[in-house]
Amino acid sequence: MKEYESLKLQLEALEYPHVYFFKFIVPNKNDNVAKVSALYDTTTELKIKKSANGKFVSVSNKQVMLSAVDIIEIYKKASEIEGLIAL
Repeated sequence: MKEYESLKLQLEALEYPHVYFFKFIVPNKNDNVAKVSALYDTTTELKIKKSANGKFVSVSNKQVMLSAVDIIEIYKKASEIEGLIAL
């Protein structure tokens, strides 16, 4: 996809495998945290923090990634989660 071309160029400059830091903000409703959690393998430890007003949740983690394409796939899947902001 065209919107990921710039990111792909930046990611291809990294050496792989690479420990990549993901951080997403999602509205604190329904099963958003579970949806973000489903983006990663089952051994991934997520750090979850609620916003001061409790309306949003920050979900972050570090994961060993094998390629730029693998990282972009996670961002593409994440973009399907309603209200998600990728940092």
